[in-house]
Amino acid sequence: MPAHTSSLSGHGQTVCVTGAGGFIASWIVKLLLQRGYTVKGTMRNPDDPKNSHLRELEGAKERLSLCRADLLDYESLREAITGCDGVFHTASPLTNDPEQMLEPAVNGTKNVMIAAAEAKVRRVVFTSTIGTVYMNPNRNPDDVVDESCWSDLDFCKNTQNWYCYAKTVAEQAAWELAKEKGVDLVVLNPVVVLGPLLQSTINASSIHILKYLTGSAKTYVNAVQGYVHVKNVAHAHILIYETPSASGRYICGESVLHRGEVVEMLAKFFPEYPIPTRCSDEKNPRAKPHKFSSKKLKDLGLELIPVKQCLYETVKSLQEKGHLPIHKHPQNSFTI
Repeated sequence: MPAHTSSLSGHGQTVCVTGAGGFIASWIVKLLLQRGYTVKGTMRNPDDPKNSHLRELEGAKERLSLCRADLLDYESLREAITGCDGVFHTASPLTNDPEQMLEPAVNGTKNVMIAAAEAKVRRVVFTSTIGTVYMNPNRNPDDVVDESCWSDLDFCKNTQNWYCYAKTVAEQAAWELAKEKGVDLVVLNPVVVLGPLLQSTINASSIHILKYLTGSAKTYVNAVQGYVHVKNVAHAHILIYETPSASGRYICGESVLHRGEVVEMLAKFFPEYPIPTRCSDEKNPRAKPHKFSSKKLKDLGLELIPVKQCLYETVKSLQEKGHLPIHKHPQNSFTI
């Protein structure tokens, strides 16, 4: 393996980031540019104003090129990946519509893997999700979910969770192709990702928080969710790309909160918004957090930002980007 692979900077290396305009991908591009990499970002339409934030990143003028590519158009992906040392495959639809979800997630991933094999890239980092890990009705809630766990496809189908179903099938396809074609694949499985937005458009995980601040959600559901900061997720991608010994899957999450805890934290930081105080389900006991471990990633040296800070920075970003009106409040200060 060339000596530069373990160095701390990406000078002289070219990498491809698929779906570069997305929430997580934009942060990956930002950090890669900061580290000296030359980046080829793929997107369906590089001229779309929603991708203009990438051109404003530090180092973008010198070392970022945006390529028109579609996950289902193999030739366009092959063109973008040719000549690259590595690939970060983050592009994926985020929808629960089986038709819109399955083909791009599964066949798109296969196309990326085949193109990466053909280009003889050093390593592919695939952005998967915790949704490929913990969807299993037979798991004991006291068990700690780790990288050896897989979601049950029949359970995903029966509960019509097409996002988790498609991402699980896509990740399994990536592993099969990696084995078959000798590609060095490493996978990141993040929980729900929050934090400041670089892009002007609003993404699904931010909407999840926004609805509690706008008054559109009158109650919160009796459910739990894992959360992690987008900066941690972007750093984790680069960390597992640059660490030669990194292998397999890496769960990336800071903590699991009940929706009730989320609204309490939001109300503490931003009491001026109509944050719900009632649970929509007052009959059943409060859902208990599931246990998962990010130990494997922490062992590589990743320090996770506390979830309180994630929530605070998400709201501040939504205000700054104009997605949330700013109401002045004397108590609006941030203390952890």
